[in-house]
Amino acid sequence: MRAAIPDADDDGQEARPFPPDLHDVRHLWLKAGLLVLWALASFGACFFARDLTLALDGWELGYWMAAQGAVLIFIAIVLVYARAMSYFERQDAVAAAAAAAPAPAPAPAPAPATRRADA
Repeated sequence: MRAAIPDADDDGQEARPFPPDLHDVRHLWLKAGLLVLWALASFGACFFARDLTLALDGWELGYWMAAQGAVLIFIAIVLVYARAMSYFERQDAVAAAAAAAPAPAPAPAPAPATRRADA
């Protein structure tokens, strides 16, 4: 049995599946770049692996090396994504703190100079 998805939250606003900050331009560019890298590692390396003619004792190692290298690239993609998202979150936290901080009070104006009568 499927659970019902609420059409509105308690405030009467429409429920959204993702917060809008997940679709920030920085995040979309990061995801697109890593997706292209993933596609190149998945399909490109395996497609061209047969051209790698490295043999060890009669055993073709080209495809095996491409497959192992792809796994290392996948791990690197995950690490880059985690590091970049951490950086973006820190930037957003600094920006939110700066926006929430009260504006500094203006410095009081200096008192007008008075002239002495005996001068």
